[in-house]
Amino acid sequence: MNSTPVGPERERLEELRELEGLLPTGPAEQALPPGRRSHHKDVLMQLIDRDTAGHTTGSTAGTGSAEHSGSAGARAGGDGAGGAHGSVRGRAGGGGLSPSWGRRFSRPALVAGVVAAALAAGLTAGLGAGRDGGGTPVRPGASSTAKGSPGAVATLGRIAAVALRTDVEAVGDGQFVYVRSTGAGNEGVFDGPVKLGKPHERQVWLSQRQGPVTDVGLIREYGQDWPIEVGVPDGTDPEDSAVPAGFHRPTYAWLASLPTDPDVLLKLLYADTPVEKGEDRDQAVFDRIGDLVGEQIMPPTTAAAFYRATARVPGVTEVPDAVDAVGRHGIAIAREDTRHGTRTEWIFDPGTLDYLGVRTVFSRDTGRAAAGTVYETSAVLERAVVDRRGQEPDERRRAQRS
Repeated sequence: MNSTPVGPERERLEELRELEGLLPTGPAEQALPPGRRSHHKDVLMQLIDRDTAGHTTGSTAGTGSAEHSGSAGARAGGDGAGGAHGSVRGRAGGGGLSPSWGRRFSRPALVAGVVAAALAAGLTAGLGAGRDGGGTPVRPGASSTAKGSPGAVATLGRIAAVALRTDVEAVGDGQFVYVRSTGAGNEGVFDGPVKLGKPHERQVWLSQRQGPVTDVGLIREYGQDWPIEVGVPDGTDPEDSAVPAGFHRPTYAWLASLPTDPDVLLKLLYADTPVEKGEDRDQAVFDRIGDLVGEQIMPPTTAAAFYRATARVPGVTEVPDAVDAVGRHGIAIAREDTRHGTRTEWIFDPGTLDYLGVRTVFSRDTGRAAAGTVYETSAVLERAVVDRRGQEPDERRRAQRS
């Protein structure tokens, strides 16, 4: 006989059911924040090393969803869906390094090709991550009384107010969000000293189709185009692997459907953000919000809600001066991951409060780097709405004039 939960456990289940009703239509997918990409890439590389040394690892590269679990190895593949929806991955046209900001290693061309295929989308799956991720219990949401520092709360309020006043071009179902950025990541060896790579440019086109898709978009990086596609297992119908819009694959229309009450939105984020064993859930939520505001175009009310929700995340602070990947100074909203001794900083223009970029620095001396060492950095140079994959904004404007 099945027992009925009582007390706090029953209340928790009831609240989770209530939160599920807040999600837009479509399966609730789980996402892994970009701050964990480098970690999983390290694990993937370590597993490959073990395999080449004659040990069985059971790792599966490129078979995860845009943010889902896999076997003992990595389900690398996307910032998006997985599970029953297949895997989102970039298909590299040959060898080469992963076109995502983060750690890269000197490996044979075959290994480089595997990593590129697994991580080209800049979307990385969790290792065995479920809703609870096997770690700390799900916290339904931080209360409105548990906030960041006074300076961070005030600055995030100003940023939210600017977002509300910003004119944003709505993105149609058949269009693409285009983001051009410059960035660099650690190129040091696994678990060794940090060595920041040379900055390079990246362009990404993200499909805005609401219905399930297998063609998610495109990344142009390292002199190549890397399609972001859903991995379809052999012998299965591609439609069964298609990925709908959601946290894993946020579209403008889906973002517009999210609740704009910051407390309700934050509860939804805490309920839907997986964590690994020992990982800081507050940090995971902070990283997920950063992923959404960093490489998307969203309605002003949604953007404002995300910033106001961030002010309610414990441990959020303000950094008076931070520098993005192209040398622009700004004020930063930051949070320290004490487990790894790093601090993630979202950088904003000190005058306009426009989003400039993000960087991760070491917050304390470690065996890998001294405090203040930049681990990875990026700068958003341009955002636009375009009509087809691979089209740049200037091309669209020329087409409209003709």
